Order: sequence, then structure tokens, then C-alpha cells
Amino acid sequence: MTPGPLLSVEGLSVAFNTEQGRVRVVEDLSFQLAAGETLGLVGESGCGKSVTAQTIMRLLPSPPSHIEAGRIMFEGEDLAAAPASRMRKIRGDRIGMVFQEPMTSLNPTQRIGQQVAEVLRLHRGMNSSEAKGLAISVLKKAGIGNAERRFDQYPHELSGGLRQRVMIAMAIVCGPRLLIADEPTTALDVTIQAQIIELLKAVQKDLGLSILLITHDLGVVAEMCRNVVIMYAGRVVERGPTNETFQFPRHPYTAGLINSSPRNARKGERLPTIPGLVPPPGMRSRGCSFADRCPRVLEKCRSEFPPLAPLPGRLVACWNPAP
Repeated sequence: MTPGPLLSVEGLSVAFNTEQGRVRVVEDLSFQLAAGETLGLVGESGCGKSVTAQTIMRLLPSPPSHIEAGRIMFEGEDLAAAPASRMRKIRGDRIGMVFQEPMTSLNPTQRIGQQVAEVLRLHRGMNSSEAKGLAISVLKKAGIGNAERRFDQYPHELSGGLRQRVMIAMAIVCGPRLLIADEPTTALDVTIQAQIIELLKAVQKDLGLSILLITHDLGVVAEMCRNVVIMYAGRVVERGPTNETFQFPRHPYTAGLINSSPRNARKGERLPTIPGLVPPPGMRSRGCSFADRCPRVLEKCRSEFPPLAPLPGRLVACWNPAP
């Protein structure tokens, strides 16, 4: 009997109260993540990726945010309906999260070792000595050399790469089942990015983690993820196996992302771009939100949003997909 998914997001819609009224930011989002696998969540800034991650973790204040519809099933429990007290027990214990900017995520007034050990005291009830010993061990596992000395340093004394390793140590110290990595390599140089990706892969293998990887770096997704979800303007526009999706994109937006990736650039040639910008929440048309930027647009696209429908090997929301 095949076990069910570790995480299943089903018809999730998230809205915010604004001066113009309630505005949906994420609409009818669905995907699944199996135990031990990595799923990529991809899209430009403003597509709703980080809102999705923070909603799964229930980190967004309510109000102004509201889960208007859907379920977030994790280990058989609906996190969308879980009380705040229950989420405090799950966050940092069963689900860890790595944020895109560790300098704003770490407490600048606390030593980094104290911040890692605090997770153990909170979720495992360890005393200071026990927590310190395990925290140093996990810092070493996260690739931080001379961890005993680093334990007593403050975030500003570390490089960006080391701070991100501290964030990973904090996220895995309790042995979670799921790790949400929100743009974990964005602010790092290329060499450090590669090291962080290798660390995530090693940690996943060691702990048997599932990883939800949120990024706009298609190369990282191709390297780490078996399946990928492409988001645009708060909705899923394409979902399927990573290799097939990247080799033969069916949605014009997916094709645009792949064509405009710097990894595909040839020396001396102008890099292709997707014209225009992602429409902000509250200014999205009733039709396909990508219509104004789409090279394959039809008249129907401007008046009716396409459902996420099965095509061979994947799901695509498009009235005129690529053959």
C-alpha cells in the first residue's frame, strides 16, 4: 500500500485586508509532497511563493491575512484549522523553515548558539548544558567549523554563508519531517550558493527530510527537485516532473522563465526577457493573469481563467498550451 503524501495543500486561498477591501493573494493552490522528496515552488517575485510558505507555517498575522478556503494537511492534520497553541508545537519541531535573509531572521542581540539551543529547550525540554552540547553537534553537521567558538558569536560576526548555515542548523536541530526553504541562496555568491545546496542535499539524505524549496533559480530546482510547481499571480499554472517540465514546457510562462534564465545565456547574446510585470493582487483580470505578457494569447484568455487541466505527464492552466 502506497503511503499518502507528507504534505498536501488542497485548494488553498489566502487573502489580506487592505484599504481597498479584502484582496486574494493566493488562489486555489494545490500540490502534494511525498516523504523524503524535494518539491520546487517556482515563480517571479510577487507570485505568492513566500505567502504560501508562511501560510503553511501559520506565520502570517490574522488579521490582516485570512485563509479563505482550502486545507493544509500535514501528517494527517489540517494546519489551516489548527489552533495557535498547536502550531507553536509544530513549528521548529515537526516543520523547520529556512528564510531567505538570515540577518533579519536571526536575533542580532543573542549569540547564535543560544538561538539554536533555545529550540531544543522549547521543544525537547533540555537543560542548558544538554541543549548546548546538541546545538554544537548540529552546528558541526551544518558545516560550521570551530563550532564551539562560533556558538558564542553574534550574527553580525559571521559571513552570509555562515549565517545561512546557522539558520539551517536551527531548522533541523529537532529532526523535523519537513523543511521549508524560502529562497535559501538568494543573498549569497555563487560559490556559497553551491555549498548551501550541497548542505541541504546532505541534510535531507541524513535525516530523511522532505523539502519544499521555494526559489526563482531554475538551475537549483533542476538539481534538487523531482517535481516542480510553477506559480504565477497567486495561482498554479503548471505542475509536473521537473525534467519533463523544463525540457518541454507547456505553459507560455514556464517557457518564458526557462528562456530568460541566466544559466541558458550565451556569451555575447542578449538575454531574452518576459515583457511586463506580474500584476499585483487586486489588479488581476478575471481571465488569465498572464494574458497581457503572453505570446500565445487568445481572446478567450482575457475573459476566462483556464482550469488546471491534465495534459500528458502534467497539469497545465492554459487555453493555448505549447504542443
